[in-house]
Amino acid sequence: MTLDVIAMARSMPDWDAGDHDPIRRTLGESVRRLAAAGADFFVCPDNTAHMALERPGDDLALPGLHIAEVVADRAARDKRTRVGVLGTRYTMDGPVYPRELAARGIGCEFPEAADRETVNEIIFAELVNGVFGADSRREFVRIIKRFAESGCDAVALVCTEIPLLVRPDESPLPVLDSTRLLAHAAFEVAADRRALPSWRGGPVGS
Repeated sequence: MTLDVIAMARSMPDWDAGDHDPIRRTLGESVRRLAAAGADFFVCPDNTAHMALERPGDDLALPGLHIAEVVADRAARDKRTRVGVLGTRYTMDGPVYPRELAARGIGCEFPEAADRETVNEIIFAELVNGVFGADSRREFVRIIKRFAESGCDAVALVCTEIPLLVRPDESPLPVLDSTRLLAHAAFEVAADRRALPSWRGGPVGS
């Protein structure tokens, strides 16, 4: 197993500008490094990054598991019918999770606008800096309760740090933890219990 990290801070101006092509090039460099190190496939535990990975372009140097497909597949296996989704504002405003859940006949719900801003602010002001406060935990639990009240039967925590703040036993709904689900899927591939992925970036299914 080989890890490669190019700090997200490098790409934040492009995220804020909605310009995903330079981000795809940066992520592609990480994949090239992994290929040079001898990796057979890649996983990217950053949900937001998949919006850039899906941009059209040359095939990535390795095939990879798509995190939203992994999460949506688990939701389908669990027979979920409507899933609330919490992540960065880029992910919550983006098309990736609505598309993948809808492809499996599952509804998708995001928080209302004010709560989206709350979630995003907590992620970038606190969680990425290793701050996991009780007040922020209560805010997330409150938002998840709203999902439950509106008919959701699970919540997808699709930002790496959120499960560090809200544990499954604290959530009002069953949790789909994208980080752990992706890690389990990667292990299954590495152990020959799951087929090697074929996706090399670009639109899913292309």
